[in-house]
Amino acid sequence: MIGFWLKRALDLVVAVVGLVLLSPLFAYCALAIKRDAPGPVLYRQERVGLRGRRFQIVKFRTMGVDAEGQWVPPQSKDELSHFYFQDEADPRITRVGRWLRRTSLDELPNLWNVLRGEMSLVGPRPEVPEIVALYDDTMKKRLDVKPGLTGLAQVSGRGLLSTAETIDYDLEYCRRWSLSEDLKILWSTLKAVSNRKGAI
Repeated sequence: MIGFWLKRALDLVVAVVGLVLLSPLFAYCALAIKRDAPGPVLYRQERVGLRGRRFQIVKFRTMGVDAEGQWVPPQSKDELSHFYFQDEADPRITRVGRWLRRTSLDELPNLWNVLRGEMSLVGPRPEVPEIVALYDDTMKKRLDVKPGLTGLAQVSGRGLLSTAETIDYDLEYCRRWSLSEDLKILWSTLKAVSNRKGAI
């Protein structure tokens, strides 16, 4: 129980400090998005969090305004083994959006979700309802922990992993969670972001 309180304390400290110190970078990203393509700076999408509760994730917009209507989700559990949520050649991604994704800057507004308690710094990335609807009982166990800004899957391949492979890493994280494991993942995330490994 103490570990979970310390995890939440770390989330709050990093989220508050990050939102304050990174505000100039937020402003630069917002300006770049507005100059690049018409539409809002921020993108909000419904995701599934802890114990199946839904919330609106906040990110910098990296696609055209009509992109969500063009997305085709997997139709069966079997498709998850070869379904990739991100595609580097996706024509819906804007020019600035590609840069934001390669540098992972598009996810910085997730700090607001962390501050609100909907997400943690480390945990399985929150999934869209269409994919969660395909989960079997084992896969649903990834919803037993709060979703994260980064996680074991993100330091083990990121966009190069299929949805099924990502779920396997998430379940492994849930099984062996500890505060020290979170700190290791955060450190590995900094290295993965700096070398852009698996970024799409």
